[in-house]
Amino acid sequence: MSISVKHISKSYKSVNALQDISFEVKEGELFGLIGPDGAGKTTLFRILTTLLFADEGTATVAGFDVVADYKSIRNSVGYMPGKFSLYQDLTVEENLDFFATIFGTTIEENYDLIKDIYVQIEPFKNRRAGKLSGGMKQKLALSCALIHKPKVLFLDEPTTGVDPVSRKEFWDMLKRLQQKGITILVSTPYMDEAALCDRIALIQDGKILEIDTPEAIVKYYPKPIYNVRANNMYQLINSLNAYEHNHSVYPFGEFVHYTDNRTDFNPDHLKAYLESRNLSNIHIEKTIATIEDTFMELAK
Repeated sequence: MSISVKHISKSYKSVNALQDISFEVKEGELFGLIGPDGAGKTTLFRILTTLLFADEGTATVAGFDVVADYKSIRNSVGYMPGKFSLYQDLTVEENLDFFATIFGTTIEENYDLIKDIYVQIEPFKNRRAGKLSGGMKQKLALSCALIHKPKVLFLDEPTTGVDPVSRKEFWDMLKRLQQKGITILVSTPYMDEAALCDRIALIQDGKILEIDTPEAIVKYYPKPIYNVRANNMYQLINSLNAYEHNHSVYPFGEFVHYTDNRTDFNPDHLKAYLESRNLSNIHIEKTIATIEDTFMELAK
């Protein structure tokens, strides 16, 4: 296994950031850690990249123990933290040269690994990093994390605050890096990005809720789910929450995702109830559960 985590726990005073976390990531796998802010993703990344000690449990990365072999791990992994942490007063090229020198290599030596990414920022190689756009900062940070050809790549919420086009480009780059044999552990709060991973772990309040492929995670959803729409979204949500038979009610784009606690649910009965609450233009249709639906169900 490229990453092995066994019974890791970590607390900050009265806050249990991680509670008995265990999972494994195979070599060459693109593994996603999916959860909201405060779920424990960054704490786990810091433990696995030897920046933080766990209170309990053990972990290995690329075959090295995170405590005993921390120097070997630091030479074997690339880490892109959630906050842009490169030197903002240095240019793009100076940042890359600096990180290459730290690891005893050069841009030229591993250029093939970063080529697809670097060609997009090369026209700005003389611009200071602090003056780059969000998407360009992201690509520079990824290039710096890859410059020493790591075995494992850790990416902590790499697309947060980045525009949709740059997000798609970034995930396309990750797929190409995976084809080069690099193991990737990425965390994200975006449920749509979870579907792009080989396997995912859903995490909430420091606990793993479920681990499986995105396709299998969706199949865990226990009930039929319906898209519901009406003329007044705010009133619709309040009415569905007040409905005695509701199991779950969540806004989902232009619809509300609704599940019922009865086994013999009839959409016509729900429509009649909503009409009695003075709602109109009511539309109810069965839909397919998403990873977000499954996450919300497990988090309950």
